[in-house]
Amino acid sequence: MNPRTSPCSQSRLIAIFVLATAFGGVSRARAQQAGGSPPATASEKPYLVEWVYKVKWGYADEFWQLFKKYQIATLNREKELGYLTSFTVYRPGYHAGEDSRWEYRIVIAYKNISSSGHGSEVEKQLFPDQATMKREENRRWELTEAHYDLPIHTIDPNGDGTE
Repeated sequence: MNPRTSPCSQSRLIAIFVLATAFGGVSRARAQQAGGSPPATASEKPYLVEWVYKVKWGYADEFWQLFKKYQIATLNREKELGYLTSFTVYRPGYHAGEDSRWEYRIVIAYKNISSSGHGSEVEKQLFPDQATMKREENRRWELTEAHYDLPIHTIDPNGDGTE
């Protein structure tokens, strides 16, 4: 800077320099986003699935113990093996009407769609006594009044409503 420039002018020049640098960085970032890497193919995208369970009244604790023993253990192992990136278990804080009631909701983020098909092989490794597992899992299903598995698709909230 020119030594004869006033402190006020120096401050203005610094402010202009900082703003120009900041806007230049934003422009570069936007240009990189626009012309960056191509979108991930379906086989590379994370694959989200939601499991929802409605359990017979009074049996939620027994259901949970069986679910935790087999399903949570399997999900934990699948995560260790890199098949899934995360899962979250939800339980409602209040109760709803009978038609919309549920006890457990699990949202699973698999690495990709092909990673979601390893549950059976992982279960066989974790639980070599398949007869006991089958008997206890059958009991869990006896306690289940309703269940669904639902793939979840992430959409652009500013887009056309499709993936």
